Amino acid sequence: MAKVLSVPTEAGLAAEQQLLADVCAGSAAGGVLFWQATDQALVMPRRLSREAGFQAGCEAVAALGWPVLLRETGGEPVPQSAATINVALVYAAPREDNDRNRIETAYLRLCEPLCELLRALGGQASLGEVAGAFCDGRYNVNLDGRKWVGTAQRWRQANGRAVVLAHGAMLIGSDREAMVAAVNTFNRACGLPQRCDPAAHIALHERFSEVDVVPALEAAYTSMLGRLIG
Repeated sequence: MAKVLSVPTEAGLAAEQQLLADVCAGSAAGGVLFWQATDQALVMPRRLSREAGFQAGCEAVAALGWPVLLRETGGEPVPQSAATINVALVYAAPREDNDRNRIETAYLRLCEPLCELLRALGGQASLGEVAGAFCDGRYNVNLDGRKWVGTAQRWRQANGRAVVLAHGAMLIGSDREAMVAAVNTFNRACGLPQRCDPAAHIALHERFSEVDVVPALEAAYTSMLGRLIG
């Protein structure tokens, strides 16, 4: 039975990094992890800590109840709360993967099961940027033209292999207003230009009430890993 690890945000991020380390060390061939935060935090790439206004941004969002945590993957500030379920897919890239396209390939491996799930539910699935979304990117998974899942990657070289952690943050419950307020507050206080719009996002349960997507996704990713790692 599919299980979602229910932990504080910092522990969820650490669990992802541990799975990545296990695959790099060869103690695991690959794996998929689902986790959901028991707290709330604004998680952002480490590079933003070098911004002149970073401390001011941290203080502003902490006052709203959104402490800042740093992550190893790229992108922009992303709010984490119980409204989000995260998926981390980790594996060593097969030898036949083309080095020039391996980033795109990893994103597609993460995103295709998410898109297939939406289509099976009766939604319109797409990949691409959505104006006004936080942590916007080419590999957003969108539901009916609004951002549902944000994605990111981290790669490591280990024992002559390229190992990827592909991460997706699925918005399940409707916490869009508070999330966007936290991102905009940080960006404003930090001196960053981006401003986000709650209407650019959609939570799964706004469209499909109470559906549990984790079992189907776990089956899809487990099958994929079986093909990739033999």
